Amino acid sequence: MVTSAGDPPRIHRLADPKTAAWDAFLTERGEGTFFHLSGWRRIFEDVFRLRTHYLFAEREGRITGVLPLVEQKSLLFGHGLISAPFCVEGGPVAQDEASRAALDGAARELMDSTASRYIEYRSRTASRPGWQVKSGLYATFAREISTDHDADLTRIPRKQRAVLRKTLQGDLRTEVVNDPERFYPIYAASVHNLGTPVFSKAYFRALFQQFPGACDVMVVSEAGRDVSAVLNFTYKDTVLPYYGGGLAAARKSGANDLMYWAVMRHAAERGLRRFDFGRSKVGTGAFSFKKNWGFEPLWLEYEYWLRDGASLPDNNSASPKYRFFVESWKQMPLTLANLLGPLLIRHLN
Repeated sequence: MVTSAGDPPRIHRLADPKTAAWDAFLTERGEGTFFHLSGWRRIFEDVFRLRTHYLFAEREGRITGVLPLVEQKSLLFGHGLISAPFCVEGGPVAQDEASRAALDGAARELMDSTASRYIEYRSRTASRPGWQVKSGLYATFAREISTDHDADLTRIPRKQRAVLRKTLQGDLRTEVVNDPERFYPIYAASVHNLGTPVFSKAYFRALFQQFPGACDVMVVSEAGRDVSAVLNFTYKDTVLPYYGGGLAAARKSGANDLMYWAVMRHAAERGLRRFDFGRSKVGTGAFSFKKNWGFEPLWLEYEYWLRDGASLPDNNSASPKYRFFVESWKQMPLTLANLLGPLLIRHLN
């Protein structure tokens, strides 16, 4: 990050006329991610009914930094400003130190004016002296892909590669679709089995509306029945399989393994060069699954600025204090869970 000279940057709130400039700035910055894009602002406001504070630094009419903040009053985690809930990343992106400092200062002022208890930056690497850091809980997994299918296949550890080769010789079928309807029933059943509230169909429809051409769904079927599906984002040169699930039949047939391989192949054929397996929590099945594919964890370091007397929010669903809720949710009838889940999810992050 460079040190700038000249007039200090001014901080503004994002309005619709500036969304194209916001997104263009992110395209130019290597650290800009899909989760920083301006389209999320509408999703947070319209789907989740959360108050957003999308801030940008500007100097001489040009954006020099962005910070997507969302105000969340959670029943579990308290009142916070999060950058950004439901996303892997979202911390400030700035082209110089002055812009970064100005955005941090504006966030702290906003914390005071909203009476929030904390600011949470979902950062890849912590870099702010004086901020508290939570690390070792979440990791992301990514690596390069190519159009050389055999070369990519040999990068998968031998045992996992054998499983995948078996599915490739079977009768499973893959298909890419451009709406979330076939994905949703599989996803809803899968997260219910994990004891997690479900997102609404409206949320997934909004993703396709806000990010046209950047979302698709890979579906795997067996004997004419859909058994696994994953909703993918594409941004820059990267594909991100983000929301996925499989029925019990998928575990028996290896459909989940074939599904992610098909996502890799489809992405490479479209010219994408990086596969981002997404965020997983240490100790979970998803974490182990990704390691079994030969991906190495890159630990995320989330940064917090706390109001005096406030403590770090405990948003680890594996924490013992949430165990009763998780187990109870698993036992709830699926139809009831699908009804209640979207009402509760806005309080989670």
